[in-house]
Amino acid sequence: MTATVVALGVAIAGTTIALWAPWDSTDAATRLEISGDIATHDPALVVGEEGEDWYVYSTGDVRVGLGAPQIRRSTDEGATWEMVGTAWDAQTRPEWVYEEVTGVENFWAPELYEHDGTWYLYYSASTFGSNKSVIGLMTSPTLDIDDPDYGWTDQGRVWGSDPSETNYNAIDPGIVEDENGTPWMAFGSFWGGIQMIELEWPSGLAADGAEPVTIATRNNATNAIEAPYVVARDGYYYLFVSRDKCCSGLDSTYSVAVGRAENVTGPYLDSWGNNMMYNGGDEILSTRGDMVGPGGQSYSNGYLATHFYDGTNGGAHRLDIRELAWTEDGWPIAWTEAELTH
Repeated sequence: MTATVVALGVAIAGTTIALWAPWDSTDAATRLEISGDIATHDPALVVGEEGEDWYVYSTGDVRVGLGAPQIRRSTDEGATWEMVGTAWDAQTRPEWVYEEVTGVENFWAPELYEHDGTWYLYYSASTFGSNKSVIGLMTSPTLDIDDPDYGWTDQGRVWGSDPSETNYNAIDPGIVEDENGTPWMAFGSFWGGIQMIELEWPSGLAADGAEPVTIATRNNATNAIEAPYVVARDGYYYLFVSRDKCCSGLDSTYSVAVGRAENVTGPYLDSWGNNMMYNGGDEILSTRGDMVGPGGQSYSNGYLATHFYDGTNGGAHRLDIRELAWTEDGWPIAWTEAELTH
């Protein structure tokens, strides 16, 4: 029997927050039991095909590998994780970034995307509380760190932001291809909200003459929305975003919301028809028990990865991976059955 899902809507200041409530467990996500080195922030998940390794790249730490994105690998389908290095070292780091963004120490919120046999690693360079930022790119023929061909090559600047010129923040890249195979990059954090800009293959850089268009905001002064990730599925583009306060341990209020569009540049609407340009979006994951402030999400092959702050471990950040469920009319469910019933 196919389960029926009821959406309970609560209208607050003109915006509806949706809570998905399944009639049975077939409409609930499955949370992986994971162990090992899972101290990740802003995870970029790549789920390998059957028998292949899984990878997570995440925000760097200035004390490790000069703040380069960290690399973790699982050889048992996501169950156990080990840190296997960073994306670059002192000899291979992108020196141009340090000249463009004064004071940058670590590199944030990487994104991994494969096209035509090449892996593209997008990353953010900024300093906290500033929108003087840049998104850079490196490429590698493989993610397999044991392959002799493995290694990241600097491809330079994709896009940037400057407080004297732009009202957005060029961090948190997320890549999607449209129905014609054209690549697009969603990005943004606070300031002017979430942007979308056209790229081009095979460079992976911005298309000639491309300019960002805004696709989502909180429609208020704080505009606490960031970490966009767009998934193409069954004729729709799904925009996942993180909202509210990150990076504050157990005081974090991060949550994950989603809307969808028929066109890659929007409009992105939630299940109630609210436009994400005006604070729309169905909240699909938020603080629950010892899982505080989940967000910084990515998606791969049916699985949603986030970080959260662990109430059982003093608020330390850690990785979380869930296989999403989907309603009959095409909306993602990130809560597990246990979470939905408690």
